[in-house]
Amino acid sequence: MFLDQIQNPSDFKNLTIEELNALAEEIRLFLIESIEKTGGHLSSNLGTIELTLAMHYVFDSPNDTFVWDVGHQSYTHKVLTGRKDMMSTLRQKDGLSGFTKRSESEHDVFGAGHSSTSISAALGIALANKLNNEPDTSIAVIGDGALTGGMSFEALNHAGDTDANLLIILNDNDMSISKNVGALSKYLTRLISGKIYSTMKSKSLEFLERLPRIQQFAKRSEEHLKGMILPGTLFEELGVDYFGPIDGHDISILIKTLENLKNLKKPRILHIISKKGHGLDVAEENPLKFHGISPPSSSSNNYPSYSNVFGAWLCNNAESDEKVVGITPAMSEGSGMVDFANKFPDRFVDVAIAEQHAVTLAGGMAIRGLKPIVAIYSTFLQRGYDQFIHDIALQNLNVTFAIDRAGLVGADGATHAGIFDLSYLRCIPNITIIAPSSSLEMYKALNFANHFEGPVCIRFPRGKSKIEEFVTESSVEIGKGNIVRTGEDITIFSFGNMLEIALDASEKINATVVDMRFVKPLDEDLITKIANNSKTLISIEDNTLNGGAGSAINEYLQKKSIKTKLHILGVPDNVTEHGSQSELYELYGLTSDNIIEVSKK
Repeated sequence: MFLDQIQNPSDFKNLTIEELNALAEEIRLFLIESIEKTGGHLSSNLGTIELTLAMHYVFDSPNDTFVWDVGHQSYTHKVLTGRKDMMSTLRQKDGLSGFTKRSESEHDVFGAGHSSTSISAALGIALANKLNNEPDTSIAVIGDGALTGGMSFEALNHAGDTDANLLIILNDNDMSISKNVGALSKYLTRLISGKIYSTMKSKSLEFLERLPRIQQFAKRSEEHLKGMILPGTLFEELGVDYFGPIDGHDISILIKTLENLKNLKKPRILHIISKKGHGLDVAEENPLKFHGISPPSSSSNNYPSYSNVFGAWLCNNAESDEKVVGITPAMSEGSGMVDFANKFPDRFVDVAIAEQHAVTLAGGMAIRGLKPIVAIYSTFLQRGYDQFIHDIALQNLNVTFAIDRAGLVGADGATHAGIFDLSYLRCIPNITIIAPSSSLEMYKALNFANHFEGPVCIRFPRGKSKIEEFVTESSVEIGKGNIVRTGEDITIFSFGNMLEIALDASEKINATVVDMRFVKPLDEDLITKIANNSKTLISIEDNTLNGGAGSAINEYLQKKSIKTKLHILGVPDNVTEHGSQSELYELYGLTSDNIIEVSKK
């Protein structure tokens, strides 16, 4: 057993190739057993075991820095850098993060969670190394999916104009290598990443610089030749030397190629081919299903998830309204759009990881009379914020945003917490914001949006609503809340999925409870009436305290000089932790007990 003897990367640098392959199998079995208990990203981590071993074998972390795009494929990296014994705490409160996290280890040089950031960060590190006269290599590991993000191409464009010591590893797990091409690619890559080829290329170009026409012809011939046998012309045109593709599960070829590339000191990209779920048959056959798995659960209820409710509404309305179009930035499964994609393929648009494009694309469709519905996670809408303001709101276009995973999402932690959307959206003119309290209310809100003129944002949480029957033809009236319980001196203004908590507390303190429904516009008449007849007001929302729905109520009360005291409950101004949703609600005071405690004060 090699794995039990490893506490840091230096512990396996003297192993033979055979021993490294044995270690890879030990890690594979360990990860499968560990992730089955804790939940987490399985397929992506099984696909990067050999790559991670080779990287740590050749390079010297943390002096040589590894920047993992998204970071959800870094479990082997965690295991090899002293965190094996903590893997049982993965994605749990006070345990290991499911992504790279700077506070966790010196080997996690750059925190991650969102895609397409690695090349920019790694290039920044490489340029800093150069300014500091440090010889270390900066390495970015990015998947073929993340490479679709525009930020990746911005970084590549810049990298090609520098002489930074940057190595980009493109982990391509969406294509296979035939044996003949694979063997040829291995040979060519080992050849062109070695000293002989590099020296020949450098010296020949120095000579040809004196003969401009010949140089141009030679460069064009080289590109065309490489373009016929290697798919790297795009990167070469951007000024980044391309090597590959090679087998991402062959430790021997990975090590030999990385050792050659380590000696180069300019921007270069290594293209590897890997297979998600490698080594586990069921994960290889269905990598999407095993992309992220949940820990064992005793829950067996059949309530629909909010995402599934959205998907059902989308299909139902597309049947009767041919102008309905569904748009997603690579989150069709997570957003409940699979059935819609199958039934209405001509009206389903997956733009890949390109949130900015998704938003503005929807604007263009709306101008031509379509009804685009953008299904997007709250934390990812942040990436299209300028486009939301400039291309949708300022032009008052008819685009509906189904904002999924709003609020505290649980185990994915701070990078995925959708706790800022009410605050960053509320300040934008021309928009309507609805926070439904249940699947039925959500269906009504979507019905409203489908017939409303102007941008509508409907934000809903991760998880399930405790209502099984939700399909309805009913809608909601703009800017109108709903009194769901009448009490005496205390009123609780509830936004979104906080209604159940508010009702639980209200039974114990005999409070009035209002399901506010709308964050913008607020039901100002109802707020005025209730505030003038209550001694204490409490608002609660699954959003940051700063600038959210409670702040909107407070601003209105100040504007009208209403003196009734308001207590605002929400997520405090901290970087949030990871853990279960219920643990985080408890940690940040989004509980019925805290409502009762506040009411006593």
